[in-house]
Amino acid sequence: MKVKKNDTVLVITGKDAGKTAKVLVALPKANKVVVDGVNVQKKHKKARSAQEVSSIQNQSGPIDASNVMVVCPVCNKATRVAYKVEGDKKVRVCKKCNAILDATKEAKEVKKTTKRKTKKAETPAEQK
Repeated sequence: MKVKKNDTVLVITGKDAGKTAKVLVALPKANKVVVDGVNVQKKHKKARSAQEVSSIQNQSGPIDASNVMVVCPVCNKATRVAYKVEGDKKVRVCKKCNAILDATKEAKEVKKTTKRKTKKAETPAEQK
């Protein structure tokens, strides 16, 4: 499946056509995706005890993966997805601008290392 979780997609058909949103869940076996704010359905939640309150909640339902197109983060256009082998990795590539669509693990690791907090070493006198 060419659409993954956390991709930004454009809905191209159906009642929500034209909306751009983030993929919450990808279901490759069923070839469906759950997109934030698309195919909104009502769910009635019954109170299970006297303290709880019954309510009607909105939730996003799955839509077919063929009804969405991935939006390239570089050129900001809806595009088809191509695959390219770089090194020993197979990556998704934008057909329009040839930008890599997959977020690399190296970039994520760099972000994690910059967020580390440094703790001050306390001397025994400061602990008292």
